[in-house]
Amino acid sequence: MSGPDKPKVLDEVWSDERVKSHLPAQPKEEGADYSALLKAYRAMRAEDFERFVGFFVEAGGDLNATDEAGETFLDHVSRHRKGVDYARALERAGARSSAMAES
Repeated sequence: MSGPDKPKVLDEVWSDERVKSHLPAQPKEEGADYSALLKAYRAMRAEDFERFVGFFVEAGGDLNATDEAGETFLDHVSRHRKGVDYARALERAGARSSAMAES
């Protein structure tokens, strides 16, 4: 968080430990995977998010977890103009849209 005594830092490169700090805690609560993806997406540059996705999958996270409306996180990110690189990272890791998951 930035403030008058702490300048805002943009494009900071995150360490693996900091990226991993966004993984959901064990045991997972319902909705934890989707929430973890959302939190990481909001906090990280696309390059760090791609690393997070790898750690997330390694830890047994569900890239196709859905929100209350039944949409996957890929659906959410794909609607954002600046979400292209994030969506590509998810797709490379095997994420699918809710339309694809139904077929």
